[in-house]
Amino acid sequence: MLEQPTMVKIYAIAEESPGVKTFFFKWNLLFDPGQFVMVWIPALDEKPFTISYMQKDIMGISVLKRGAFTNALHAKKTGDIIGIRGPYGKGFRLHTNSNACVVGGGIGMASLATVVDRSSDVIVIQGARTASEIIYQKRFQGMKLCTEDGTAGFKGTSVDLLRELLKTHNLNKVYTCGPEKMLYKVFELCKNHGIDCEVSLDRYMKCGFGICGQCDCSGQRVCVDGPVFTTLELNTLEDFGKTTILKTGERVKLRI
Repeated sequence: MLEQPTMVKIYAIAEESPGVKTFFFKWNLLFDPGQFVMVWIPALDEKPFTISYMQKDIMGISVLKRGAFTNALHAKKTGDIIGIRGPYGKGFRLHTNSNACVVGGGIGMASLATVVDRSSDVIVIQGARTASEIIYQKRFQGMKLCTEDGTAGFKGTSVDLLRELLKTHNLNKVYTCGPEKMLYKVFELCKNHGIDCEVSLDRYMKCGFGICGQCDCSGQRVCVDGPVFTTLELNTLEDFGKTTILKTGERVKLRI
């Protein structure tokens, strides 16, 4: 794990959707699926991004354009230089079973992409608000898609599609990442069906290594104690699905 940023050149850029780009770097990094790196743009800021690609010596991060930092990153070109440090956090605990499913919502699918890469037989559910927000369609061509407006695949949420899937499939493992209200519903659904669930929790992070406490969830620092939590761990987190901490430090209730 690197504590100081390593300056790397952007090797290639791929457009995954109108709002998401994947940035590739030549870097051979040992990591567990679900871990993240801190990305630094000099004179601007530093933000966490999950590792969404790793093949031989090529690493990638998939970035949704939504704020000043991600807009600046989207403006970068091949050959531009940024800083990266990591990897950080606890990733997914992969199991060699044939009855697993990944459930991704929005850009949360980026955290699950390397789970799919390292799994020989896994069902992939990806949900989005509309068809244009679906990512990795060429990469994972067998995905079960759902959109809230019905423009691609099943009409409804990823939770709705998982519920339908459970009528015909006996799953014993679910990996999920997305908006926290979605994660909470997936977690509850899995509990009701006796399915082991691992959740990659997305909380606002500043430092990335457990110092600032910005990403606290019931005393657990998501950046070091997570971001991936097991069913047993989630059962002890009273804040999960209930409250979160904003960028300002204010603790607010989540609407599920």
